[in-house]
Amino acid sequence: MSEKSLPLVQRHAVTQAPFAGETIMPIVQLLALARDILPLLEQTNRRIVCAESCTAGLVSAALAGIPGASQWLCGSAVVYRDATKRAWIGLSEELLNDPDRGAVCEQTAILMAQGVLAATPEASVSVSVTGHLGPEAPAGQDGVVYIGWGERTAQVPPSVILRCERVTLQSPAPFDRHDLARRAARQTEAARRVLRLIRDALLEIAHDEPAR
Repeated sequence: MSEKSLPLVQRHAVTQAPFAGETIMPIVQLLALARDILPLLEQTNRRIVCAESCTAGLVSAALAGIPGASQWLCGSAVVYRDATKRAWIGLSEELLNDPDRGAVCEQTAILMAQGVLAATPEASVSVSVTGHLGPEAPAGQDGVVYIGWGERTAQVPPSVILRCERVTLQSPAPFDRHDLARRAARQTEAARRVLRLIRDALLEIAHDEPAR
């Protein structure tokens, strides 16, 4: 039986199933970044909590893959649906339903970082991520990801520094809903960008604070 004569679902499985190496290498890359982050969390005496939408827990899974992570990783809220964003970290229905803002925008990413940090008293920093991996992303939003960062200050009274970075993924867009390989590549790239932001933010903290 030729590939063209296969049913649609089987044909996609044949043409797009990743080789073992293609599956393992992205995971190794995420773990390599996580391995750099854990010592920085220890050096700066920071504990981190995550709020993940489009990465669906990949960021925290990478951090948890490093031995000793439980000392510095508080956890992750995988808030994939809007209802979960509202219930778990307090985002407003007005924001999420706003056609000019919605679940994928700078304000949402910032409020996700703020909300998960507020819900986790032992955490001192937070990271959030929301984005459109495709297919069927809104016009102009395909591959757009927002990464939020929250950091408690030592001021009295305490305050929270919040910021956001907008990135455009370089991985090709999925052809359609059956193109799992390209979607997975984008999801992994998004997680990698988040881990890089965590690393760079902690390096800034380590540089600005006196040696412990």
